[in-house]
Amino acid sequence: MLELRHRGGCPGSGGAAAPPPREGEAAGGDHETESTSDKETDIDDRYGDLDSRTDSDIPEIPPSSDRTPEILKKALSGLSSRWKNWWIRGILTLTMISLFFLIIYMGSFMLMLLVLGIQVKCFHEIITIGYRVYRSYDLPWFRTLSWYFLLCVNYFFYGETVADYFATFVQREEQLQFLIRYHRFISFALYLAGFCMFVLSLVKKHYRLQFYMFAWTHVTLLITVTQSHLVIQNLFEGMIWFLVPISSVICNDITAYLFGFFFGRTPLIKLSPKKTWEGFIGGFFSTVVFGFIAAYMLSKYQYFVCPVEYRSDVNSFVTECEPSELFQLQSYSLPPFLKAVLRQETVSLYPFQIHSIALSTFASLIGPFGGFFASGFKRAFKIKDFANTIPGHGGIMDRFDCQYLMATFVHVYITSFIRGPNPSKVLQQLLVLQPEQQLNIYKTLKTHLIEKGILQPTLKNENQAEVILLFRTKST
Repeated sequence: MLELRHRGGCPGSGGAAAPPPREGEAAGGDHETESTSDKETDIDDRYGDLDSRTDSDIPEIPPSSDRTPEILKKALSGLSSRWKNWWIRGILTLTMISLFFLIIYMGSFMLMLLVLGIQVKCFHEIITIGYRVYRSYDLPWFRTLSWYFLLCVNYFFYGETVADYFATFVQREEQLQFLIRYHRFISFALYLAGFCMFVLSLVKKHYRLQFYMFAWTHVTLLITVTQSHLVIQNLFEGMIWFLVPISSVICNDITAYLFGFFFGRTPLIKLSPKKTWEGFIGGFFSTVVFGFIAAYMLSKYQYFVCPVEYRSDVNSFVTECEPSELFQLQSYSLPPFLKAVLRQETVSLYPFQIHSIALSTFASLIGPFGGFFASGFKRAFKIKDFANTIPGHGGIMDRFDCQYLMATFVHVYITSFIRGPNPSKVLQQLLVLQPEQQLNIYKTLKTHLIEKGILQPTLKNENQAEVILLFRTKST
């Protein structure tokens, strides 16, 4: 069938002989026009086959090589494949958790670098799959443009973060002031350059495939870059908003695997045949309990609950503040049936522990659907894992497919139910204003506070402030 289409089609279809011309039709110019049209149609048919492939036509991607360390292979050589995989996954999981604790100890900046590194690696794994699937077509500039768009989108999102949280630092650097002032215009210009390069790279025989891969790149950017940006936004609200959601997903992944490994009998979903209802339910209860305990432990320390702020005087990130009511112990009355069980009327909890129940519930009930989505994606392209970066686990994307969905939920949850005005962010924005604008805001705020009875009118202090600001304005 493929050869017939390449030769012009099979009889009775597009490749059938043209009927003889009717009486009265011209045999000259019309014949040349029909001949030219037939040639174009033949070219379209010849290469149209490349764009009309079904799922069964997608080429097999060669399986990744086994990267398990030789020392582990020798130590586990006497075990069955099932238990060998169990031990490899367990050892590598403990190793990754230990490294994660080390990065937490190193501070919020290292966590941001970790998120950026994971984002780039996940993008690389997804784009590599697309390149392997369609590499036989030699799509022009595909990988180059994909990485260029990654740089553009990262420049836009991280530039917005710098403008929001590093205003005092930007104020001291004239070059950064220019970049921040025209940041969105520069970002748009960079993206527009990539868009024009894509249009110029279009080749007639690859139109549809090139637009497939253009969409592939943008969906990948939506999944990776946007979500990682939200993760960092959550981190700036306080490290606890970063750690509890992420650790809840990790806990659910581990406990669901353990419950499924030892007790799993009932398949959960066809996309992931190894997932079981026993693992799903066991993971849910374990994750809720873990999240509740983790929230209690972390709420005690300023290092975890205070918003991450950049201090220009020490040129570093700091986590020092007076904890909000969310992280102060409160007394709650117990329901009647719990009073009888616990034999006490009230219980002391951090309000954040109540929020942790919502976070853990999402991590264990909705978060796994990110994994199911990834499983469907892998099945569509006939691959087992996104990569072979981590022995026993697959690629980085295989470990963080649920984290991206969780990041969006946490960001929406914070903006909807938690976040109020951020005084430090407002102050940073005020500091970059012109002296006249600062003076007007000062007068407006002072008048507002006097009307509410919070401040008493002091004409002397007000005149002094005006003189100082006017003097600074004239001197500059």
